[in-house]
Amino acid sequence: MGYTTRQVGAANTLDYKVYIEKDGKPISPFHDIPLYADESKKILNFIVEVPRWTNAKLEISKEEKLNPIIQDTKKGKLRFVRNCFPHHGYIHNYGAFPQTWEDPNVSHPETRCVGDNDPLDVCEIGETVAYPGQVKQVKVLGIMALIDEGETDWKVIVIDVNDPLAAKLNDIEDVEKHLPGLLRATNEWFRIYKIPDGKPENQFAFSGECKNKKYAEEVIEECATAWKNLVSGNVPDSKGISLVNTTLKNSTAFVSNAGIPEASPKPAAPIDKSVDKWFFISGSA
Repeated sequence: MGYTTRQVGAANTLDYKVYIEKDGKPISPFHDIPLYADESKKILNFIVEVPRWTNAKLEISKEEKLNPIIQDTKKGKLRFVRNCFPHHGYIHNYGAFPQTWEDPNVSHPETRCVGDNDPLDVCEIGETVAYPGQVKQVKVLGIMALIDEGETDWKVIVIDVNDPLAAKLNDIEDVEKHLPGLLRATNEWFRIYKIPDGKPENQFAFSGECKNKKYAEEVIEECATAWKNLVSGNVPDSKGISLVNTTLKNSTAFVSNAGIPEASPKPAAPIDKSVDKWFFISGSA
């Protein structure tokens, strides 16, 4: 596909940024990468933010020009998710679908909560550990609806089309058949992962049920339409999102050269030993 990464700074520091390039040209993973790699075959592009089994809370920066992947912060400090036994860090390759947006101005009729102002979150359940900024081609299997502080925070379940199990996984019931326990573990992790930081257990719509592929595709289409409205300037309040892009020539924020820093990768900085601590959450079994 010609997608590569441009790293600036060292991982585990405030200066760390990962830009995405297409054939050597910087692009926005939010706006410039098409949602579909092959729409006729229902193969989608998925941008990896966090590799499985890692702790750094990496995410596409909505506010920065060309939306690089950065590490989230709170009160000036880097954020890491805790190890909630028996889970180590994130339990899947975690990231987002490009050209999607969960509109915070619209309440979903079934969850009765507005969108969380982010691209659609994605959990890729294949066996290969990814890397930040990787663009994978995936197929959709189902979707969960996390309710986070009164907002709908969808989690789409997908698998890399090149995974050995991909041919056998075509809908959500196939996941339980071939990977028993994975959906339960996914639900559990999202429920408890914020508890070590003093936050309450997360809640799910639909009593935690994972909806099927058809339902997921409908949500994806809704969020793709919301993104089109956003990037077209048809949304009254864009919530501070940078719409700068290098491929959408008819959009108001198109630029031919975004002036992105040259690559300056540095070795990863050491992580505080406290990140390795296990937390045992009552009732998580």
